[in-house]
Order: sequence, then structure tokens, then C-alpha cells
Amino acid sequence: MDVTNKQFDEVVAICRDIFRKKLQDYGASWRILRPESVTDQIFIKANRIRSLETKKESRIGEGIFPEFIGIVNYGIIGLIQLELGYSDTVDITPEEALRLYDKFIAKTKELMIAKNHDYDEAWRNMRVSSYTDLILMKIYRIKEIESHQGKTLVSEGIDANYMDIVNYAIFALIKLHFGEEENETEGSLHQDTD
Repeated sequence: MDVTNKQFDEVVAICRDIFRKKLQDYGASWRILRPESVTDQIFIKANRIRSLETKKESRIGEGIFPEFIGIVNYGIIGLIQLELGYSDTVDITPEEALRLYDKFIAKTKELMIAKNHDYDEAWRNMRVSSYTDLILMKIYRIKEIESHQGKTLVSEGIDANYMDIVNYAIFALIKLHFGEEENETEGSLHQDTD
């Protein structure tokens, strides 16, 4: 578990750095996104990953690694938006956005640690393509919950699904970053871009 904690923190640092740089470039412009738009952004990224995994070729020169980073960051944005609600303007500073990012990454890591204990790190024996499918499944669940105005009868809420999505994407990044993916597809699909 110590290895998982270290690897988790290392790939989160990569994601956070991208998030920080984009805040510097654009500010917290994502604050205007309604919940459904955040879900759709994650869907676009997960769908592109699945497409690249299937086709084994990228025509625009960006691989799946940066898309998983995008899923982590949009998942955290989703959690922030659920807490604050969306805004008609950019109403938080980059510093406040980073503080919220850190808060929700910490909550997501706590969930990972609890589930990792119960499942005994089963994720390490999964393929990256399985994380992609699980992320897409969670997105479809979120879309269904959103269509019911966030109400569920017996299921987890949107926040729990976002945290699972973030953790699946982090698991994929760990496997790709540390070379633990056994059935790697073409190297071009795993480009690590800043």
C-alpha cells in the first residue's frame, strides 16, 4: 500500500501541475460550466481514449495519457461544482481553485485507500482499457442521475461516481507512467505531454 500511496501522489502531482498551469492561462473559467457540461467533458475524453485504444492510432499526436489527466482534473472540477454550484462569471481566484482541488483530491484519495483495503489492490491486475470502460459506465450513471435531478433510490450520488472516475483515471496513469501496463498498445498512445 505504501507503493500505491507514493505512486498516487506522484501522478496527482502531474495532474495538479497541469491544472495549475491552466488556471494561470485561463483562470477558473470552468466555473460557468453546469454539471451536465462537466459530465460531457469527461465523456468526450473517455470516449476518445476508448477510440484510441480500439484504433491503436492517434492522428492528432496526443495520446491517452493527457486524456486521463483531463479526466482527473474535470472530475475534481465536477466535485467543486457540486459543492459551489455553477456561476455566471469566474468568481474564484486561482489560489482558491487550487485549495478546492487539494481538498477534493484528499477526499478522493481517502476513498481510494478505503476501497483498496477492501479490494486488496485488485486494480493492479486490471487492464487500462478496463478503467476506460468503467469510467464510461460511471459517466452513463451520472447522466442518468442528472436526468432525475440528482435523485437516486438506492445508488451512490454523483459525487461518489466522480470520485470513482478520478480514482480509475489515476490507476490508469499509474500503470502508464510507471510502465505497469502488461498489454501496452502503441507507444504513441501513451505520450506524456505537459
